[in-house]
Amino acid sequence: MMYPYMILADETEVVHSQIIEEDNKQKIIVNFERPTEDGFDSARCELPDYHWIEKNGYSDDEIKFFEQLLQSNAHLLYKYAANGGIQIA
Repeated sequence: MMYPYMILADETEVVHSQIIEEDNKQKIIVNFERPTEDGFDSARCELPDYHWIEKNGYSDDEIKFFEQLLQSNAHLLYKYAANGGIQIA
C-alpha cells in the first residue's frame, strides 16, 4: 500500500509505502511522480539505503533535490509508514 506524503510545486506527488521487513531490516519505498503530456515522470527510492530503483524523466538536479528532501524527511516517512500514513483530521 502507498500513502500520500506531499505534492511539490511542480505537481510531483510524493507517496511512500508501509514499513517493509526484509533481511531483519526495516525499509520503505518512496515514489515521486509528475504528470506530463505523454504520461508521467517517475522516480523511486528505497530507504534507508537511498538506493534509486527507478529514475525516468527527472533531471540529475531534481534527483539531488529529492535526495535532500528524503534525508531531511526520512524520520517522518518512517513514522508515518509505521502508522498507516499521515493522519489528518
